[in-house]
Amino acid sequence: MSFLMPIFLWLIIPFIVFFIKGPQKIVIKIHTLVLILLLLSLARPIQEEVLQKTNIHSQDIIIAIDISYSMHAKDISPTRYIFAKKTINHLLSRNATDNVMLIAFTSNPLLLSPPSTDHALILTALESLNPEFILTKGTSLKKLFTKLTSLSQTPKTLILMTDGGEEKDTDSLALMLQTSNISLVTVALGTKRGTTVSKKDGTMLKDKEGNLVISRRNPLLKDLTQQLKGTYLTASSSPLSIAQDIDTALKEHTKIQTIQKEQYYYKELYQVPLFIATLLFLLVHTRAVKYLILVFTFLGLPMQASILDDYYLHQSYKSYKSKAYKDTKGTLKSIKAPSLQSKILLGNTYYKESSYQKAIQVYTSIKSTSPQIKQQIYYNTANAYVHLDRYNKAKTYYIKTLQLGSDTDALHNLKLTMLLTDEKSASLGIAHPKSQSSQTSKSESNKKNKDEKREEDQPSSSSGSGAKETSKEKQNKNKLISNDSPQKQPLGSKVYELINKGYIYETQPW
Repeated sequence: MSFLMPIFLWLIIPFIVFFIKGPQKIVIKIHTLVLILLLLSLARPIQEEVLQKTNIHSQDIIIAIDISYSMHAKDISPTRYIFAKKTINHLLSRNATDNVMLIAFTSNPLLLSPPSTDHALILTALESLNPEFILTKGTSLKKLFTKLTSLSQTPKTLILMTDGGEEKDTDSLALMLQTSNISLVTVALGTKRGTTVSKKDGTMLKDKEGNLVISRRNPLLKDLTQQLKGTYLTASSSPLSIAQDIDTALKEHTKIQTIQKEQYYYKELYQVPLFIATLLFLLVHTRAVKYLILVFTFLGLPMQASILDDYYLHQSYKSYKSKAYKDTKGTLKSIKAPSLQSKILLGNTYYKESSYQKAIQVYTSIKSTSPQIKQQIYYNTANAYVHLDRYNKAKTYYIKTLQLGSDTDALHNLKLTMLLTDEKSASLGIAHPKSQSSQTSKSESNKKNKDEKREEDQPSSSSGSGAKETSKEKQNKNKLISNDSPQKQPLGSKVYELINKGYIYETQPW
């Protein structure tokens, strides 16, 4: 168990001191205990995270946004570029489950976000892009489409948000998208009449001959879209209205598919201390407590599954410790929402029974962001491969173990497996790599990790202690997985180098 708001735990300390050393009146004691339980509830205790797979209906979409200098023109309020960003924001909010790829392009395209259903990350990548660092000023649709042709050939829809390109041959551009199985929805930014483009110092942009640069919407965009039988839109209204039009076009051009998504879930346990606090308060201040207990019992029924899972996990640890591995597997099957601990315990149980292939299947199915847990899983997987005489696989996992941190046992085992070059070498009598053992109890599943002891010639098993994460570690993981508003991070200089590549050789920068 961990806490999402552990700062409230510090506030409990003075109340605990007051509860122990304060007045001995029973009413005061109960009121103090109620306050302690309320603060514990505010700390938001949670149960172990569970990785669950869910099926969602999704569309494959590519959004390509033009970031060339002409996108700073103000014929579309406030600017073409800001209008496009707002449109993307509205579009993603309307299609929360779509699998979206984001590409920014000028003379060179750059992948800002790979295909993802995490739209918060996509918007963060877009917001992190600083147009002031973009040196290239031209717009090359050919290079963008060349980039798209290198992607997988599954049907996708390209939402092209630009004011135009340098190319004049729409036939070759249309052919590139047709061969890549990509439908086109074009959002043409700018007006037919066009406008001048202001520079940072307030002066108007001019070409090499000193003439004012007039940036217009390229009419070839409409011809290209019609050749592909796509949808052509002009940014003549609000970003929300354009996003609605794009959404309508997507339903015509994009095939909805069912994909499987993995997400971490956790169960809030704040109801437990809150329930106890309420019950104690009513015990002191009401006579109808027996009826209230009955009501709260019915309200607490949803917590039954969670409590039973904890009970089954505790029983599994007990049977595992007593080497009753069949009972361990049977009890683990009763858990409705398998946790990280239960999965590792199942893998260790198969290992103890010498079912190494099954143990490997369980270990490789475990997902975790904790380096310590991943290191433990890799180590156990490597030991299982050694018992199967698959030494190359074992070496790979020992190396993965060492990449996550120093480990004397893993290094020792790696040196031994280097000597076992093939399956025949097993008959030479070389000892198997030493494995680690661990002792597990119910208390370990609810407290901090204990250091594991490794012994010679014993099967490897983390048995849960290696699967424990501290409260701080799990909070960090929760932030990484479920944070709905990720912090804005600036893009690295390498990103802008890729965008600005070849800018001094631009022939038609406007």
